Order: sequence, then C-alpha cells, then structure tokens
Amino acid sequence: MTERARPTHDPLRDEHLRDAARQARSIAELFDVMWEQDRNEGPPPYIPVSQLRVMNIVDREDGIRMRTLTRLLGAARPSVCRLIDRLQALGFVERRPCPDSGREILLSLTRSGHRHLEKLRERREELLLAALATMPDQQRTAMTEGLAHLQSALMNQPMLRLDPEDAPSISASQDQARSA
Repeated sequence: MTERARPTHDPLRDEHLRDAARQARSIAELFDVMWEQDRNEGPPPYIPVSQLRVMNIVDREDGIRMRTLTRLLGAARPSVCRLIDRLQALGFVERRPCPDSGREILLSLTRSGHRHLEKLRERREELLLAALATMPDQQRTAMTEGLAHLQSALMNQPMLRLDPEDAPSISASQDQARSA
C-alpha cells in the first residue's frame, strides 16, 4: 500500500498571509513617511534613521556587544563604528570594555540618549493617537491584539534574535551599581 503524500501548507501561496504581509508593509511605509515629515518638529538634534535604529537596538539590548549589533544591522563593522562614534559625540551612547573579553566593546544608552529617545517616542505616540482616535473601539482592540502577536512573531525571527553568546552578560545598571 502506498501512502498518500499530504499536501503541505505553503505560506508563500496563502493569499490571506500575503494580504496581511502587504498590509503590514504598507503601514510600515506610512510610518516611514510620517516620521520623516515630523523630523523637523521633533526634539533636536535630528537623528538620522540609521542612528535611531542603533539607539533602539541598544535601548532594547542594554550592554549589547558591538559585534552583535553589527550582525543585527547586517552592516560592515566600520560603518557601525562610525554610527556609534556619531552617537557617542552627541552624548547618547557609551562604550565600555567587555568584562569577559578584552577585544569586545559593550554599548549602552546614556541618560541623555534615553531622554532623547523617550521624547521622540512620545512625539510618535501623539501622532498615532490622533489617527487611532478616529477608529472604533472594537477595531482598535483587534489591532492591538494583532500587533502584539506580530511583534512576538517578528522578535522570534532569527535575524532579530540574539544568539545566546551574544546576550549581554551583565546589564549596564548592574555594571554601574558595582562600580559605584
């Protein structure tokens, strides 16, 4: 007796998935346009998207290794070093030696970097609140749940996930507490 081959689900051919992906992409593009239009209204200094991306990653992964940041950005080390140099010159990012490897550098946001990022996030939330206020409650609730699941799915993508050896061994706050 021969076994029947089970049809496998091909996500690339699923039109519902494709529609959802197109919708998410379209919204991401609208966000890009909205944030760019708001840049002149935001708190000075203006931070280019590439530097803001670095600040967001360093904020999310406090004490991240420079090598890991380079991998997550998919960029060449010299380019990432220049981005960090600029952010350090603004007083937004600090470098410090890695306690378990003399060749590694750990990155953290400074208080000033945290404040700047928070102001920027508040401005963006205000822009979003204006749009969300026009939506019915039921749609906002469904969107909130859907976005939470999308965020979780995105954070599980290998390209966005830290490898165990990349995870910061000690948080910046713990490091600062020890040195105080």
